[in-house]
Amino acid sequence: MNTLIGTLFLPPTSLILLCCIGFFLYRRWPRFGMSVSAIALLVLLIISTSAGALLFVAPLENQTPVLNATSIRGAQAIVVLGGGRLQNAPEYGGVDSPSYWTLARLRYAARLHRETGLPVLVAGGKPDGGNESEAVVMARSLREDFATPVKWLEETSNNSAQNAAFSQGILARENVGKILLVTDAIHMPRAKMIFQQSGLEVVAAPTIFFSHDKFSISDFVPSGEGLRRSYYALHEWIGIAWYKLRY
Repeated sequence: MNTLIGTLFLPPTSLILLCCIGFFLYRRWPRFGMSVSAIALLVLLIISTSAGALLFVAPLENQTPVLNATSIRGAQAIVVLGGGRLQNAPEYGGVDSPSYWTLARLRYAARLHRETGLPVLVAGGKPDGGNESEAVVMARSLREDFATPVKWLEETSNNSAQNAAFSQGILARENVGKILLVTDAIHMPRAKMIFQQSGLEVVAAPTIFFSHDKFSISDFVPSGEGLRRSYYALHEWIGIAWYKLRY
């Protein structure tokens, strides 16, 4: 239900619905109805470009600097958040495989593990109803693809708030209070806020910075990638606002 409601409020569904409302209003108020539809289509056009997506992406990514050696001091563990999976991957014998979002997070976590030697916790349950948790998929990928061991698996969470609460419970039993948190730069402001609320001392270790891409002419042309980035960033802005209002 929450996913359905979120889809209705986020583009492109929300803007398509607004455009339809404009056409409906056109019968009674032609100028107003046409204006509503035109504005909806114009906004959809803008946010479907990678350049337009930066209006929402860059302010999120700029909140978190790249990890530096000084801030790592005192950290006791690396926590990697799941970002989805590809189910029944045929090239891997039908087992689930990390999505490319998750894979990028795992790659960076593996690098941090090599540099620091810190133990790794992977977090992710079955929000998509998979046969195995995202944590299991992530741990398998770290072990087989990056030769990186995983010490803890948090397998029961279905959202970021549960990621934080359940991970904190696991780490508290190991007397771990300060962590390196690995997730996308877009997701990091909300994730860091939630993990800090759980009682952990958080050092942000963001990866995947879209706002650092070099510009090209194609960035001003509507694309699925541009719309996806806008959707993701708007989802995070709404999530931040909702979390602040609720907690």
